[in-house]
Amino acid sequence: MRIGELAALAGVTPRAVRHYHHQGLLPEPPRLANGYRMYGVRHAVALARIRRLTELGLGLDEVRDVLADDAGAELAVVLRELDIDLATQEAEIRRRRARLGELLAQAEAGTLPAEGPVSPALAELLGALPVTDSPSAAKDRAHLTLMAGNEQSDQILRALAPMTRDPAVLALYERIDELADASRDDPRIGPLADELAAAVPDAVLAAIPAEGPVAAAGAYGEAMLADFAPAQAAVVRRVMVLLAARMER
Repeated sequence: MRIGELAALAGVTPRAVRHYHHQGLLPEPPRLANGYRMYGVRHAVALARIRRLTELGLGLDEVRDVLADDAGAELAVVLRELDIDLATQEAEIRRRRARLGELLAQAEAGTLPAEGPVSPALAELLGALPVTDSPSAAKDRAHLTLMAGNEQSDQILRALAPMTRDPAVLALYERIDELADASRDDPRIGPLADELAAAVPDAVLAAIPAEGPVAAAGAYGEAMLADFAPAQAAVVRRVMVLLAARMER
């Protein structure tokens, strides 16, 4: 095979083949009398393996180590490992397509949240939140979208569901909005924080990491507080402290 034929077979460009030669990843084949390289099956297999490994996220140095381990392997062994790599990618593509199918179904049904693709648990929670023009409620929705789609975060989201059905929650958002221009020592801060903390179900606290809401928030917590006006940030900070105290009981 010529270099163009090899590149097309492996799904790369001739330039990539030359680059892999230059990096020492792909052995140079013998040349014909006219100077053209002539590639064989093993070259094609090695090139396809390089492409698969780089697509899996390995750097070229890591690819070089893997290929060195395979240097003495029989062709059948290399082909089998290549097949395993392909199967892994195939499974990942199926998973991603399944997720895309869910999002397409939500988009066609008009149930895809305005925040865009989120986990099913978060989509359900956002869909249940009351419609409101409250800036504080909008910030709350935005903060929720940053939660990772894992079992722990999904557990927290499910535990938050009762709050979405409580009309008093919307009133609390409106009271936070009223503090937009208030000072840090506004007398409304303490009572509002107490009510907000009391509204958080015990099931939510049970799902939060053992180090507590203040420590768990870390740098993100500080960035979140900076997104609020001073009096509003004081409410949120007091709520975090109150929740941490509840968890220690």
